[in-house]
Amino acid sequence: MTHPIPNPYGHELSAPSGEERTWAVLGHLAAIIAAVVSVGWLSFVGPLLIWALYKDRSAFVRRAAAGAFNFNLAIWAMIIVGWILFITVIGIPVAVLLWIVAGIAGLFFHIRAALKANRGESYSYPWQIRVLS
Repeated sequence: MTHPIPNPYGHELSAPSGEERTWAVLGHLAAIIAAVVSVGWLSFVGPLLIWALYKDRSAFVRRAAAGAFNFNLAIWAMIIVGWILFITVIGIPVAVLLWIVAGIAGLFFHIRAALKANRGESYSYPWQIRVLS
């Protein structure tokens, strides 16, 4: 069942088209695909590219790609903090724990968001460093 997209102006927008849903799913999964292709270094590029292509064409796709990008920034922050902690012997267990949490959370939330986008629903990631909207 698809739910209409809420509009801040009070009225509801129509449900996203099939093409919009496909691109929104790709916006969420692009981070995982780019991370696999680049061994984790370019996970933000896929959502950023889709956001740039669709920011003026579809609010649904724009929100999906922006959310994925912003969430990836939080994941990157966790990974960088892990590397900083890894430098110290005492911080190694915390660093490994951060990397595990970042990896599992990244997969889980991107896949969850992609499934919601496929149903035409918006998804709000739990941890975001809001840069894009």
